[in-house]
Amino acid sequence: MKRKLIAAIGVAGMLVSVAACGSDDKASSQDPKDRKETLTVWLMGEAQSTWPELVKDTNAEFNKKYPNVKVNVQYQQWADKVKKLDTSLGGDKFPDVVELGNTETMQYILNGALGEIDPSKYENSDTWIKGLKDTCTFEGKTYCVPYYASARLAVYNKDMLKAGTGSDALPQTEDEFLAAMDKVSAELGKKDKRASSLYFPGRYWYAAMSYVAAYGGQIATYDEGSKEWKSALSTPEAQKGLEHFVNLVKKYNKADQTKDEQDHANVMANEKAAVIYGQAWEAGSVFGGENGNPKLEGKIATAGMPGPEGKALPSFIGGSDLATISKSKIQDLGEEWISLYTNAKGGEVLASKNVLPNNEKQLEPLKSKPETAAIANAVPDAWFTPIAPGWASVEKEDILENLLLDILKGTSVADATKKADDKVNALINKKS
Repeated sequence: MKRKLIAAIGVAGMLVSVAACGSDDKASSQDPKDRKETLTVWLMGEAQSTWPELVKDTNAEFNKKYPNVKVNVQYQQWADKVKKLDTSLGGDKFPDVVELGNTETMQYILNGALGEIDPSKYENSDTWIKGLKDTCTFEGKTYCVPYYASARLAVYNKDMLKAGTGSDALPQTEDEFLAAMDKVSAELGKKDKRASSLYFPGRYWYAAMSYVAAYGGQIATYDEGSKEWKSALSTPEAQKGLEHFVNLVKKYNKADQTKDEQDHANVMANEKAAVIYGQAWEAGSVFGGENGNPKLEGKIATAGMPGPEGKALPSFIGGSDLATISKSKIQDLGEEWISLYTNAKGGEVLASKNVLPNNEKQLEPLKSKPETAAIANAVPDAWFTPIAPGWASVEKEDILENLLLDILKGTSVADATKKADDKVNALINKKS
């Protein structure tokens, strides 16, 4: 999971002077064949393991124009990437191009670490998926390029579902889905009273806010009159969504209800959950990888998560963006590399791997492809957290998780959301 990664302490001071730096105009006006710099690109491990040909082809195309520029691609891991990036930005050895999880971008935008880009220079920018585009945009300016999209959906054990309901197909309406979960719960309870039909950890705020969105609520809204953000957690819509989520946790989670979702794929791998609400890649980690259960290969499926009022549950937009570092003297080269990497050919490569490209045009065929239909259909209407200065802080997760715990432990939704509103309002309008 890409969460709680941003190191808030010291970053602002470390990057104070970053915004003043930029591309070397003299270098950018040189004949491309005379350029002899090294372009350092940080990509995450998925690019190395799943679409290495895209990296190779992009470098080859880039070097047709810049034959003497060395492209140094360095692959990072999510667990320590942000710490390494923050450290590098405080010194003189830093990447020129960096991949960021979409929840990471705002902190670096606000600290001046990312170079501003012109969307018109990037293919398909007119149809970039809105949720990803929003993660790159602040006050009308764009600071990164959408790379690929993701969304949360239902990940389920077909055998467990069939044992309880007689069918391994996930119901499409919430009433039918919850009726199925009741039957699965009864069946699982005969063998293991700690196994959950629907495993929703109580501190899973991404899921909780999806139910808030399902009822038309939001975490916060921008008030044009005061020019400030205001928490919306105590609105009737948000309260209804929060109550709905907590009721599901109480009824269906037979394990520790105060946990977060960090290990929910492992819970499923240990056959303690029939359904989880996770990212598409987590389906593979249930049966593969270091903690997967190989016996479950072929038994784990995905589908759109049914939501309230006869609609699909709105999903939190996931994915990655690519940005140039503002203190790089070769931002122009970084921009050209990103442009090649994220063009239509690049999107085709991602789509061929069942990875969602950054634009609606190339996303469309994946909506009817069996392997990608669930997640591709969840992305266009996906929601994102407030694009507000203070919301980049890691404190937001503590506020939302504590809100859920308060309700779970018996505090009324009205009292819990009022308390959370005060904390959100104090946090969300911070400038640094």
